[in-house]
Amino acid sequence: MRLKTVFTAGVVMLVAFFAIESIRTSYSPQHANAPALATQAALEVPAQGPTDKPAFAFKGFQIKPLARFAIDAKVLSREDYYLDREAELAPIDLALGWKRMADPAVVRQLDISQGRRWYFYHWQGDPPIPVQEIVESSANMHLIPANAAVEKTLGKAREGAAVRLTGFLVQATAPGGWRWTSSLTRSDSGAGSCELVFVESAQVEN
Repeated sequence: MRLKTVFTAGVVMLVAFFAIESIRTSYSPQHANAPALATQAALEVPAQGPTDKPAFAFKGFQIKPLARFAIDAKVLSREDYYLDREAELAPIDLALGWKRMADPAVVRQLDISQGRRWYFYHWQGDPPIPVQEIVESSANMHLIPANAAVEKTLGKAREGAAVRLTGFLVQATAPGGWRWTSSLTRSDSGAGSCELVFVESAQVEN
């Protein structure tokens, strides 16, 4: 009788463990049906992991995946590009914010803009949150739509929208020595700190 009780308790504990794991993983940014994008943006940091996906040709460029990538974030600003060479590959830049940089009360205290593939922020007096937190909780991302459907979805992403993006951080090269390489950390700033994202799936909530 005692052995049966112990066995039953063990089964219950095992079932509970997998139930908890299922709930925990269901809130991953990569989970297609995870609810409330805006809420997730305030809770999650971008997810990044290794990849063995080989390089591939895309629109006359060679794309080398550097890391798997997924993000839930709020759109702080948007800039479309048409004339530079990079626009052939990544026609859309989104300045994205997560954690406290997804909080409208924080964002309202910042003057945010984009231009020349850069993302700028200014404030009056003291910054609303520590500067390093701004750096680590926001970024300018150059977006490469994987197909027409993704590009159409990204076209709906406006300032204030919540987005979920999954794909890869990549390096793009072209004949003649042209090269464009993604940052692989969220803690950098300045030249080379933007993410170059090959977007395989996108969701937008305005």
